[in-house]
Order: sequence, then structure tokens, then C-alpha cells
Amino acid sequence: MHKSEARKVLRRKTLKARDSLDEAQRAMKSAVIRETLLQLDEIEQGANVMIYVNFRSEVETMPLCDMLFAKNVRVTVPLTVINPAGLIPYEITDPQKELRAGYCGIAEPDTNILQPVDPASIDVVLVPGSVFDLHGGRLGYGGGFYDRFLSKDAPQALRVGLAFEMQVVDHMPLEEHDESLHYLVTEKMRRKING
Repeated sequence: MHKSEARKVLRRKTLKARDSLDEAQRAMKSAVIRETLLQLDEIEQGANVMIYVNFRSEVETMPLCDMLFAKNVRVTVPLTVINPAGLIPYEITDPQKELRAGYCGIAEPDTNILQPVDPASIDVVLVPGSVFDLHGGRLGYGGGFYDRFLSKDAPQALRVGLAFEMQVVDHMPLEEHDESLHYLVTEKMRRKING
């Protein structure tokens, strides 16, 4: 099987398994992942953490906002831009008032009331994905938005993948453009990846 086909099959199979988690399981596992994430030394007072807004069956990130605000951590959320394809980070202080439905129905920063922030100011990026491996590899959803953002706009940021254990494989076929992670956090582990 060709590499790109193998990646599609792996993505499809893993997302189907993730979608099969019921709401209670997803909420419970997500809570464990959030607590583990907050133990990272890099998430400290004054840090700027870019979080993705969870969608469908992803690890639930929105409760992180209040947890990070309580630690005096700055919270940034990406706006997805299609042409040219990319992510623009915006700092938020009140998710209820400052997010609105955007790309694919995912909640995004309201550009009418918020200003973009310099990607160079971001310390940590929480990276969504469909499949992750134990060596820092990650498969997104096929758009390449995060790979481009991490390589061009925020290469200095610590990259942390959030995943349910069922999304983790030992090793997966990667492409040249795939950006690797520094940490992988699941409900069962916090793994530091040695680059």
C-alpha cells in the first residue's frame, strides 16, 4: 500500500474508534489529560498557550481556558484561514463572548472584537490530530494547517499533542512536511519526545 493511502486508512480507522467513545468516557478521559497537561513546567504563569477549540470527538480543551486563566497563563486560539491556508492566533480572555462559529462550524475568535497576536510570542501550542505515534509523529486531518503554522510562524513553540490512548500507534508513515511534537499527553501517559 502506498504511503499516502496507508495514512488515509490509519486516519479513517482511528477517527472511527475515537468517534465510538461515548460522551461520558470522552469527558472523563479529557479531564485526566487536562490535569496531566497542567503539570508541564512550560505551562507557567505568564506563558502564552495556544489551544485548539475541540470539535466532534477530540480531547475536550475548552475547560482548560478557566484552568489556565487561574494560573495567570495567557490563552490564544487560532483562526483558520483558507486562502492562503494558515492559522492566525488571537488572545482570548472570555471564551463565551469572544468565540463564534467559524471554519467547519468550529468555534473561532471573533475578529470584530479581538486583535491577532504575534505567533513568535506563543510558548506552547496544543496540537489536535487524528493519529499520534510514540516518536512525536502526528497525522492531522489532511489540511496541513498546524504543520505550516508550526514550521513557518511559531517554530519556537513547544508542541504538545493531546490524544486519547486509542489514537496512539507505535510508529506511522510520515511525510516530509509533518512537524513533530515535543510531548504527547493521553489519559494514561505524558511522554517527552527526544528530538
